Amino acid sequence: MACKPTRRLATSLALLALCGAASAQDLVLEDCRISAGPGHAGIKARCGTMLRPENPADPDSPDIELRVAVVPALNLNPEPDPVVPIAGGPGQGSVELYASLRGAFEPLRRSRDILLVDQRGTGESSRMDCPIDDDAILFESEFSLDDTLQFVRDCLEALPHDPRFFTTSVAVTDLEAIRLALGYSKLNLYGVSYGTRVAQHFARLYPGSTRTVVIDGVVPPQIALGPEIATESQAAVENILARCHENAACNERFPDIAATFARLVDTLQAAPVDITVPHPDTGRMEAFAFGEGEFAGAVRLLAYNPATIALLPLFIHEAGQGNWVPLGAQYLMTALQMSDALALGMHNAVMCTEDMPFLDRTTIDFAGIETSYMGSFQLEALEAMCEIWPAGPIDDEFKVPLASDLPFLLLSGDADPITPPRYADLAAVDLGNAVHLIGKHQGHGQLPVGCTSRLVADFVAAADPGFIDDQCLERSFVMPFFLDFSGPAP
Repeated sequence: MACKPTRRLATSLALLALCGAASAQDLVLEDCRISAGPGHAGIKARCGTMLRPENPADPDSPDIELRVAVVPALNLNPEPDPVVPIAGGPGQGSVELYASLRGAFEPLRRSRDILLVDQRGTGESSRMDCPIDDDAILFESEFSLDDTLQFVRDCLEALPHDPRFFTTSVAVTDLEAIRLALGYSKLNLYGVSYGTRVAQHFARLYPGSTRTVVIDGVVPPQIALGPEIATESQAAVENILARCHENAACNERFPDIAATFARLVDTLQAAPVDITVPHPDTGRMEAFAFGEGEFAGAVRLLAYNPATIALLPLFIHEAGQGNWVPLGAQYLMTALQMSDALALGMHNAVMCTEDMPFLDRTTIDFAGIETSYMGSFQLEALEAMCEIWPAGPIDDEFKVPLASDLPFLLLSGDADPITPPRYADLAAVDLGNAVHLIGKHQGHGQLPVGCTSRLVADFVAAADPGFIDDQCLERSFVMPFFLDFSGPAP
């Protein structure tokens, strides 16, 4: 019997971004509350909906709705240029991103509004999502490439709008129209992960509308995301395990942890293991086959953040002792969260227009991909998906490094499993007024880490990368490895 589409398929694909101006009366803001989702505290804001043409090049194109929110500055006389967070994924909404990292944006909000725009196809902006059977989440080990293609066909049929017009080249025109409608002089852009691509392209098309740019976990324009995801993640995991080996307490508690990891990969490639874990939403015990796909989903996301990096050796050790429950529970939680957060239709529109068509197969490390813990399924699925997914508009200079003298601050973590520091160096090759800061032992996304939010606020205030004093980064906290489920050693 054919397997149903699963949330992990969405996760594996996603975990890898001109029209005339609108008039002011097109966008009316009213009091509202925003949040990171159900169960999270509300944040006071001013919200509105802006109508934009689905296809900006066609005056008869149907309208789509864009969700806009402004969180007012703390200062009663704010600066005229707001901060604009741009979410990653591709597929995450910017309102949810801001709400989940609210504290990290507070230094920026002291003197500037926070302008939030759910990018077209994400959040509440004409969301382009694909129906996923919640009950099928446990069957990933049975999922084949043919199942993937059928899922993509079903997704295309179910989408509410033409998927061609949800690319970055179209989305940046929305942001400029909203800037004009709200009367802001310029924008201070903060993009994370895929959002760094959006920020760079907005600055390319609208330099006069851009005051400063912060890009965090940088995706350089000239890189096609996809082929290096598995090999970069493998390198990141190897570095984490090497750091455990070099740490006396971690090495004593988890001897030969790299060998244990390799043994687990071999075990699951041979056959999945049957496990029973509590479901993150219902708490009911669920029995399912935990295979190499589930293992890859759990490990990859654990390697993103220093707080979860600290758990990785413990979870690997436990699985090596026959206790697969921690990794299994981590997989279920990750799959549910990512599926809810990411709009897969928008994600596919971006990947199949801006990445897959630009693959240079002569440079792909296929051997490294095959021997990585993630294997080749994700890349194969992306390539197959984009054979049938329609490509959309892409600007002529989109894949060329941005040449600009605008003030740029680039942020990287040296343990980032998907956008390593060398990606930021590639993006900065033609940036004449930029500085690149690298967090030691940090993962994907630096804004919430240590003093970074203050440094970002200082940079935006001065609009000068030379103003940054980054000595405080040396004191950034790195979570010690958990030696048991009680936490790190005292």
